[in-house]
Amino acid sequence: MHLTLASTSPRRRQLLEEAGIAHAVRPSGIDDGLLTQGDNCTPAEWVMALALLKASATARQSDHIPGTIVLGADTVCVNDDQILGQPADEADAQRMIRAMASATHDVLTGVALICTTTNKRAVFVDRSVVTVGVITDQQISDYTATAQWQGKAGAYNIAERLEAAWPIEFDGTMDSIMGLPVERTIKTTQQLLAIRA
Repeated sequence: MHLTLASTSPRRRQLLEEAGIAHAVRPSGIDDGLLTQGDNCTPAEWVMALALLKASATARQSDHIPGTIVLGADTVCVNDDQILGQPADEADAQRMIRAMASATHDVLTGVALICTTTNKRAVFVDRSVVTVGVITDQQISDYTATAQWQGKAGAYNIAERLEAAWPIEFDGTMDSIMGLPVERTIKTTQQLLAIRA
C-alpha cells in the first residue's frame, strides 16, 4: 500500500509519522474557505463532504503509484449547532474561544479514503466531545497574540492548550481532535484494501 495525504496539514503529517505510517503528500488544491455549507447539510455531512472533495481532487491527479490510497480529511468544531472552522483573523479567533469557554462543543473529523486503482472509497466521520472550563479574557488575548490559532479549526490545538494548562476535558481521542483518528483510519484502510482484493 502507498498512502498519499491530500493535505499539507502539519498536524496530520505528524500524527501519521508518530504512528509509523509512511506517506506522500499531494495537496488537493481545494480552498474550503471559499465553500458554503448548504441549509440542509448537517455538520457531519459537511465535514465528510469536504474530506471526500479533497481526496477526490488528489486522486484525480496523474502519476500515482499503482494501488495508492488517497487520504482526505477535514476537522471542524461545532458549538451551539454552528460550525467553527479556521478563524479568519485574530478577532475571529477570540470570538471562537469565548464561545467555547465554560461550555461543551463537538469536534468532528471527516475522513475519506480512495483507491486510485479501483476507485473504491470509504468515508466516515469521527466525533469527540470537548468541555472547556473558565478562560479569562487575558488568557484569550495572550493566546491569540501568539498567532497559534492560525489554520486551526475552532482556533486551537488541544495538545497545545492542555500543555498550557487550559481547563479542558474530552471524550474521544486526542488524534481525532487534532485532525485525524489514526486507529480508525488504519482499520478503514485495511477494509478498503480487503474489498480491493
